[in-house]
Amino acid sequence: MNRVIIVDDEPWAIKGIRSAFNWSQYGFEITGQFTSVHKAFEYICEESPDLVFTDIRMPEISGLDLIKMTKDKGLDVEFVIVSGFAEFAYAQEALRYGALDYCLKPLDIELADPLIEKLALHFSNKRSIRNNLILEALTSSDKSEMNRLTHIFDRSTDYYFRVVIMYSIGEKKHDHDLNVLNFNPVLEVDLGSRKTLYIIKSESMTDLDVSFESTIFTDLDIKAVGISSISNHYDHMAKLIKEADIAASTVFLNGANGIYEYEQKLNLVKPYIDDISTIIQEKKFEDMDDIMDRLMLYFNQNNLGMGEVVYLWNQVVSSLVGSYYEELKYMELDFLNYSELKERFETFESLCSFLYDILTYIKQLNYQSANEGDKNSYFTQMVKYIDNNYQSELYLKDLSVKFLINQVYCCQLFKKNLGKTFSEYVTDLRMKKACELLKHTELSIDEIAAKVGYMDYYYFNKVFKKQSGITPTKFRKS
Repeated sequence: MNRVIIVDDEPWAIKGIRSAFNWSQYGFEITGQFTSVHKAFEYICEESPDLVFTDIRMPEISGLDLIKMTKDKGLDVEFVIVSGFAEFAYAQEALRYGALDYCLKPLDIELADPLIEKLALHFSNKRSIRNNLILEALTSSDKSEMNRLTHIFDRSTDYYFRVVIMYSIGEKKHDHDLNVLNFNPVLEVDLGSRKTLYIIKSESMTDLDVSFESTIFTDLDIKAVGISSISNHYDHMAKLIKEADIAASTVFLNGANGIYEYEQKLNLVKPYIDDISTIIQEKKFEDMDDIMDRLMLYFNQNNLGMGEVVYLWNQVVSSLVGSYYEELKYMELDFLNYSELKERFETFESLCSFLYDILTYIKQLNYQSANEGDKNSYFTQMVKYIDNNYQSELYLKDLSVKFLINQVYCCQLFKKNLGKTFSEYVTDLRMKKACELLKHTELSIDEIAAKVGYMDYYYFNKVFKKQSGITPTKFRKS
């Protein structure tokens, strides 16, 4: 909630402002009201509210002076001026000093909704810009970027840090309260419409080494919680963020709500990797069905996480490419990290299904449909569908079923007809649309991410930078 105070020497005017707006609906909360400007300024210095509604002419100090005093203190507080007709020139001067807007006394109820909507949009965009800058600093390999956040982490004291990432249910971003988990986060960053990052700290490592209660799912509208390891180095933050995100991504395995702590168990995956490699290298296809049928169950029974999924995928890809490079060179068998795997495969089941199809293809290398023309026609329809639905979730497995093309063969068609893989085609299309929106609209970057098919701002930012060489924020400024 954005915290608001009202300052006016006339109580009736304060009452009018309180009743004019539907504050909570637009994310605002009135935390104070003052008829004394001196007391209001003391409160502003101590509590730093987000927004101040202030009369422009008052006996002690004018609203204009209150703005100047606050700005001189370097406080990040926004102002809306409440003015009578006679003070309109003062209101204009206040706007020059950075006030967001002004409204006339008595308030016109018909103008209340447009004003509060404008203010809500301003604070939403302001949070988005702040989140972008903080996230870039946290994940940057440049230590000077991290140094910009020293005021947040208080390096004068030795602290232990842990990162928590929460995934919301549904499209809407919910207001999560980490107090439910008995922690007050030192930093909260919105990573998109479904995902929030928290950094928690304590002078005691033991305080952070606790079990998070599963009751969180009854108290908060949460699908998954990922928890990093603990570190007493604040410049390890990028590593902790990655760990928490990998842990939260474990929901990819079974779709069940859960609290997942980061833990590597790569040694438990090796027997299955060896079995699949034997199928590939020694052509023991008679074992294929049994091994692949047991794979998902094995991961669930051993509480394996996203780190193990990435390890499995990359090791199997290495084996496949090493043995069948020519036959599989158009199959999008690339080494992927956890974010890329989540983007490419909707679920772990989809990933397993794709690997099974690859093994089947190897088993039947002579597979080619006699109806080549029909397949090309279906492929053309598929590409047109992608062009018109790039903002939706797009998975090759689903599209292959929809357009009656084996997904392994579909990979070949993309490379043969378009010169790029399915993932490359979708990513290029989405980035092109994102650039257009960054240039020609004032939408926030997380809104643009959602409009081009990325619900995870953190991943969108990463892909955009990889494609264009700069972040979305810098692209817009350029």
